[in-house]
Amino acid sequence: MSKPKIAFYWAGSCGGCEVAVVDLGEKIYDVVDAFDIVFWPVAIDTKYDDIRNLEDGEIEVCFFNGCIRNEENEEIARLLRQKSKVMIAFGSCSHLGGIPGLGNLSSRDETLDYVYRKTPVSGNEGGTMPCTTCVKDGNTIDLPALRTEVSALNDVVDVDYYIPGCPPPLPVIEGAVAALMNGELPRKGAVLSTEKTVCDECDKEKRKKMVGKARRIYDDDVDPSRCLLEQGIPCMGPATRGGCEAACPSANMPCTGCMGPPPASQEQGSRMVTAITSLIGVENEREATAEEVAEALASLRDPVGFFYMYSLPTSFLKRRYNDE
Repeated sequence: MSKPKIAFYWAGSCGGCEVAVVDLGEKIYDVVDAFDIVFWPVAIDTKYDDIRNLEDGEIEVCFFNGCIRNEENEEIARLLRQKSKVMIAFGSCSHLGGIPGLGNLSSRDETLDYVYRKTPVSGNEGGTMPCTTCVKDGNTIDLPALRTEVSALNDVVDVDYYIPGCPPPLPVIEGAVAALMNGELPRKGAVLSTEKTVCDECDKEKRKKMVGKARRIYDDDVDPSRCLLEQGIPCMGPATRGGCEAACPSANMPCTGCMGPPPASQEQGSRMVTAITSLIGVENEREATAEEVAEALASLRDPVGFFYMYSLPTSFLKRRYNDE
């Protein structure tokens, strides 16, 4: 009896999610024993035509990591969706748009102009820009065009489940794989992680103390035993789903939000704004004036990068709009 088929794909991302799969260690053999891996370009020699030749729905489950950044990403996402019974957005980039999603703060032309002409190391004195068709020695090569915006996977295809994280924490992957193998997947659309927040998993002492303006983590007087946010260190813990066991705060680094919004929160940034404003005040805990509130908010460096480091494409903002 043939085994059900499984596929892995890497779109617009850094490749960390592929490493996270390998981090399963010996448990990867359980996956191999239960499934036939028919597509995993980073690990085995498979081609797009191998997928095109399959029947629709012949793949049992596809783990798709990476955002949709260019035409090839979108084409293969649609192909794998057509061929797969279950599509899983694996990691922050496919789940939310990820760090590449901050590219939505610039237009496509601005991005290309900066990368190819304005960076100190570009060395492009002729100002050559990438093209979608290349002719060399009589051969024509068509290359994928950059899309006008970065999108999460569910912006272009229907997604059944989400595994969050940058990369997904090993316990979350193990739990999702076990649910898949045991036929215990929850309702469609579920995020396969805990319903707690990072704050719920963090063991730092919380005193509900008001803070003034934002500080940097390397300040000498940061107390590693106390809540970082209450010390003025921007930390996304209150607005971020758990499952990572508060890995970053445990190492005395603030959460950056890679697990995405917690349950019942569609907008990670606005939830974090609420959390921060509830703590804005002064050291003697008297009510802050409007000027003090404005000063505290102004001290937060790169607010879009903080509130939406991983989730800009799926936020209410989505992108910076222009004439493109």
